[in-house]
Amino acid sequence: MFSQYFGHYLLNCGLITREQLADALEYQQSVHVKFGVIAIDEGFMTPSQVEEVHEKQKQVDKRFGEIAVELGYLSNDQVESLISVQKQGHLFLAQSLVDRGYMNIEQFGQALDEYKRDNSLSDDQFEAIKSGNVETLVNSILSKEKDTYGEYLSLFAKNMIRFIDDQMYLEVAEQENTQQQNWLVYQEIVGNDPLFTAITANKDVFLYLASKYAEEELTEMDELAQASVSEFLNLHNGIYLVNKSNKGVELNMKPQKLKEKASVSGNTFVVTVQTTKGPFQLILSNQPEQVSISLGE
Repeated sequence: MFSQYFGHYLLNCGLITREQLADALEYQQSVHVKFGVIAIDEGFMTPSQVEEVHEKQKQVDKRFGEIAVELGYLSNDQVESLISVQKQGHLFLAQSLVDRGYMNIEQFGQALDEYKRDNSLSDDQFEAIKSGNVETLVNSILSKEKDTYGEYLSLFAKNMIRFIDDQMYLEVAEQENTQQQNWLVYQEIVGNDPLFTAITANKDVFLYLASKYAEEELTEMDELAQASVSEFLNLHNGIYLVNKSNKGVELNMKPQKLKEKASVSGNTFVVTVQTTKGPFQLILSNQPEQVSISLGE
């Protein structure tokens, strides 16, 4: 996830072009291997065991390695071995940019130092971000909102990576720049810590999300496509409720709803979620009673 942020930092600083970034990220994908695939390749786990862990991740907010250890499929030493392969994702981006001739390693190192300084990151924070700590990375892009929405957004980023797109990244959106999209899925969390949650996307991105979650190619906005995105939001919110319950906060969810050509207004916090297919918006509000849904033509 960090490589996406840092790649766009390089782009915004004029150190690489948009075409070079896209090429480097695509090239990086050829050398980036998911945790479960590495575990199979190393002979630590079977494909059916990996699939069982993935299914467990739909119920609890735990890393692949944590669940695999609990199930007796991996030892702690094996997990550490696999993590060492994965955790320095920014090095894949560096290798891609150098191999393609877009930057040299000295320029890349200087840019890393500048990124750390520009974002006021401590040494520990920067090492955590480079090693894939989603919470630290998400909190670094939020300001005052991190206390209100940081926990939810960190979990959302992890679930996007786990179930939809491991190349995604988040951007805080300006509310005046939000646009009405074709499709809106929303769900309200009720209790002592209420929250309005919604995903709004155009048709192409909506179908991309649906296809990834359903694990099959969906090309029409049929019942399965609509249900798939609705269920992803419901699954994510369900795991969020489990996390809150573990901290002593009991919440419930209302049924998720889907609308076409609908817009959201009120006191909301909007995050743009960038995916390999394009962006969609995640809309949140800790004052759901002040949020309203209106239908367009």
